[in-house]
Amino acid sequence: MAQYEHVPCHVVDARYLGDYKVWLEFNDGKKGVVDLADELYGEEFEALRDKNRFADFTLDYGLATIAWSNGVDFAPDYLYERLHPVH
Repeated sequence: MAQYEHVPCHVVDARYLGDYKVWLEFNDGKKGVVDLADELYGEEFEALRDKNRFADFTLDYGLATIAWSNGVDFAPDYLYERLHPVH
């Protein structure tokens, strides 16, 4: 069984929008934009301050969220809480 099946909310689609913004869709149908510009502090997130590296995320089905090749990710519920609906 996939790990994401144990997570109440999980990311099912993600698209880079520019700067540090990502459009996300969750398994319950909620969609919107998360701006992570203010969340990239600390040593582990330093590499993601480079916008080209930030844009190079993948949808990690095991973690049910977006993740980067350097092992950094944001918990799906953390992203869900910060989602701003697009009108």
